Amino acid sequence: MSKTIGIIREGKQPADLRTPLSPKHCAELLKYFPDVKILVQPAPFRCFSDAQYQAEGITVQEDLSECDILLGVKEVPVEALLANKTYLFFSHTIKKQMHNRPLLRAILAKNITLVDYETLTWEAGNRIIGFGRFAGIVGAHYALLMLGKKYGYYTLKPAHELPNYEALLSQYEGLKLPPVRIVLCGDGRVAHGCMEFLRKLKILEVSRQEFLEEEHNKPVFVHLRSEDYYERKDGKTWDKADFYKHPDDYKSCFKPYAEQADIFLNAVFWKMGIEPFFTQEEMKDSGFRIKIISDITCDVPGPVPSTLRSSSIADPFYGYNVYTEKEVQPFLPNVIDVQAVANLPCELPYDASMAFGEQLVRHVLPCLLDEDKEQIIAHATIASQGKLMPKFAYLQDFVD
Repeated sequence: MSKTIGIIREGKQPADLRTPLSPKHCAELLKYFPDVKILVQPAPFRCFSDAQYQAEGITVQEDLSECDILLGVKEVPVEALLANKTYLFFSHTIKKQMHNRPLLRAILAKNITLVDYETLTWEAGNRIIGFGRFAGIVGAHYALLMLGKKYGYYTLKPAHELPNYEALLSQYEGLKLPPVRIVLCGDGRVAHGCMEFLRKLKILEVSRQEFLEEEHNKPVFVHLRSEDYYERKDGKTWDKADFYKHPDDYKSCFKPYAEQADIFLNAVFWKMGIEPFFTQEEMKDSGFRIKIISDITCDVPGPVPSTLRSSSIADPFYGYNVYTEKEVQPFLPNVIDVQAVANLPCELPYDASMAFGEQLVRHVLPCLLDEDKEQIIAHATIASQGKLMPKFAYLQDFVD
């Protein structure tokens, strides 16, 4: 049965320049599925112009009411939701995010089938699709931009002022970085995006022992996973599955790294109940060395006490005074500088959209348009026919 796919105009503000499918990906999808029709809602701010879609033979029009499947990136404003459709976007509801409760209620009331990109996973549990790689890349760049700004070493442009990833990297050609010490936490797409960027800059990766015990005359970074900075309170053997199931049984052991690092890159998956990396009181200690924090995953409240709020691309930085525990102007003496932009991939919209669309066409849309043999779509569906799916029934009290 032929289906019509619509690419919606992003309605959340500030406007998101990314798109789930580029013009090239639309054309590619139509080669695989010639019976499918694609409509694109016009958008003046999208990283690909309406004319670029039209050049590939894609219809651009305001009305998407004939579409069966609607693709977006960020949350769709409640008033823009079309009833009885299948939507794919990042809903940010599965952690019971309060600000999106009206959205989930409206999805159920309007008989919408919601497939959240975040819940699309392979059988082993790892995510199929996401923008995390580019969040890591931009977050790591921001940390080094802040370093130059704080100490006057050099000047770098933020990613959104540059056309693409290649131009971002070109800024570092011939740039000599000081012997800064970086600690990176996390092991998903975001963390691996950070590592990709640091390695492209030829920043030396060292072991935990080398980081804690040795001096270095060049920039270095250490990559930590959850078992490296959390331990059981009773001293028993670390168990990752148990850690996420019973976080109260674990405590942070991050302190040695906080005493050796200049920059902290937070790229972890975090859930309520897990101890912070360090407390506000520990940040007052004279041994606490970290001066720059790029909180890429940006949970508020979350594992980084100095992340008092999320920031914006237009105004990404703020300072944290450890003694007053309040926000102050960034880049002042004796202040910890924080980056906490919640939508970092928006800074490289072209590259992020191209990578995302490739995965969408290869792994996800065929399951929607043909046969969902591995139940990828079924397992990722949060709501359908006015009800929460069994896997997401835990959200019922949140909806109520």
